[in-house]
Amino acid sequence: MRWYHYVSYFFGGAFLANALPHFGNGISGHAFQSPFASPPGVGLSSSMVNVLWGFFNLAVGYLLVCRVGSFNLRKTRHVLVLGAGILIMSLMLAHAFARFHGGL
Repeated sequence: MRWYHYVSYFFGGAFLANALPHFGNGISGHAFQSPFASPPGVGLSSSMVNVLWGFFNLAVGYLLVCRVGSFNLRKTRHVLVLGAGILIMSLMLAHAFARFHGGL
């Protein structure tokens, strides 16, 4: 396994984590922050924009995890690297979105 496969799994986890809040809010019909709002990341984007942004993140996460190297759920190192990407991005998102939704 090459070192850049692990980098890909880490960032794949980050993209998969970022897909969840956008996709979840979008399919629920809620406006939510996105990079396409005005100002970017602060203003609200429509539910449709968030579904598309969430789906894009899901697709990139899939490509980084499933199409680079040979990711195996039975290999602890692969899962740990993916999980680290998910955890770190989730903590960053929780901190960023908390200031808008009263979670601090």
